[in-house]
Amino acid sequence: MFQNHNMTDCISYEQTKRFKSLFIDYIDQDPKTYPFYNLFPSMDNFKAQIENKRLNYEPGHRELVVKQLQNQYSNFKLSLSTKKNINYLLDENTFTITTGHQLNLFTGPLYTFYKIISVINSCKILNKEYSAYKFVPVFWLASEDHDFEEINFFNIHSSKFSWDKEVSGAVGEISTEGLESVFKNFKSILPKGKSADELMSLFKSTYLEHNSLSEASIFLYNYLFGEEGLIVLEPNHNNLKSTFKSFIKKEVLEKVTFESVNKTSQDLKDLNYHEQVTPREINFFYKTDNLRERIIFKDDRYYINKTDISFSKDEILFEIESNPDRFSPNSLLRPLYQEVLLPNLSYVGGAGELAYWLQLKSTFNEFDVIFPMLQMRNSVLVHSEKTRNKLEKIGRSPKELFQSEIDLKNLHTKEISEINIDFSVQKKHLEEQFKALYKLAEQTDKSFLNAVAAQETKQKNGLDKLEKRLLKAERLKLKDELNRLILLQEKLFPNGNLQERYVNFSDLYLTYGDSFKSFLLENLDPFNYKFLLIELSTSPKSIPDKFTTDCI
Repeated sequence: MFQNHNMTDCISYEQTKRFKSLFIDYIDQDPKTYPFYNLFPSMDNFKAQIENKRLNYEPGHRELVVKQLQNQYSNFKLSLSTKKNINYLLDENTFTITTGHQLNLFTGPLYTFYKIISVINSCKILNKEYSAYKFVPVFWLASEDHDFEEINFFNIHSSKFSWDKEVSGAVGEISTEGLESVFKNFKSILPKGKSADELMSLFKSTYLEHNSLSEASIFLYNYLFGEEGLIVLEPNHNNLKSTFKSFIKKEVLEKVTFESVNKTSQDLKDLNYHEQVTPREINFFYKTDNLRERIIFKDDRYYINKTDISFSKDEILFEIESNPDRFSPNSLLRPLYQEVLLPNLSYVGGAGELAYWLQLKSTFNEFDVIFPMLQMRNSVLVHSEKTRNKLEKIGRSPKELFQSEIDLKNLHTKEISEINIDFSVQKKHLEEQFKALYKLAEQTDKSFLNAVAAQETKQKNGLDKLEKRLLKAERLKLKDELNRLILLQEKLFPNGNLQERYVNFSDLYLTYGDSFKSFLLENLDPFNYKFLLIELSTSPKSIPDKFTTDCI
């Protein structure tokens, strides 16, 4: 159980120095980013988004989605909350808040947890604020991806557990055969205890008792979050793809996304933002059993990459009409499919996801689909009282660990060194000396002025080098204390990564059990767009209902 010491803190995304400028400017609502989205996900803006979506959503899709969900869940045990939420979808006053992710093994990194908790808590808040409507949380399985190497592992206790298997095609259709070896390896490193037994049971029930990775993932997320009413949606079905046929045809024939995203990318570059993703001429894959390959148009025919399959224009239009499930959207068009299919208001994602969504507004406009609000998921760094105490003895705080290893070493070295490692006084003195030389240079030939400027630059660079050499020498002298500091940083930032991008929920479950999830559900505010730092420690005391924080 938890004992919280009210040490909860936060840091802005910009202060972490770990996020790109486009995302930082978006979350700060910089006017430069306004052309790339419609409405920012503030509480007041949901009313306008509801009206926008109501006018732009095909009501017949509700019944289709509900029917598919009922069929999908027919062999699963559902909570009353999820059953109610599925039925609510039939009502025109019900809307979704959606997140999604790849089918990572055993949920993958912690941020998947935070994404789901963000949509669940968003719906709880919205149901209170807008009582005339219903809001239900949806987790969209990215089951059509084919990048198996991105999902076939998870990390726990600094160990990586990988599922080595030769596969092809959509990952959701992959057989779970072969996961017995991963289970055995996982079991071998777990300590004895109730939480470890629960984790082993969950892994076994998820992967050894379901046939495909999609089925296993539906079971896993339903088990973890079903009581909160989460709806897990597997979108890779022919009847759901039938809602998307006209969009597939338009993309295949007119290359809509290629032109619109390239135009937006240039607009972003003009504002000194990096391009997030590069579109292809046709942003669909052709998918059959064990196959998911690009569609390439050349010489008036549509070829399927790395195969002998090809279509004329009439043939591919007939194929789209007859078998829309064979046309799989890539990362640029999956968002469009989601928004066409669901009565969705907001997409909850990570910084990287939101950055590529910001390239898509013009594409949505071309397809005449309302663009959703883009909501940053909760970001969390969990640390212990013990770690904080160790940091305090060294004179550092958890916030400072976000910086790079070398910057952290330099910061600490300058503060604890008996030598003043700051040549600012010398640099200022140098500048004063050169002011007199510049006055002298004004009275003679221009070449002398250039020589003075060159000499000033050379001497300033020399002082910079000396300062760095001195800093390096002091780091060596203080290496024992610096090593203790870096070991603490590595504990919270494994391999230099944000904790949430590396650690699996199992690590925290072993310490805190299911209380960790309950604690996050109770306390994380999905509309507080800051990076949260939470200090927790094990204790026989029961978990508090709320932590207190000044993080606003």
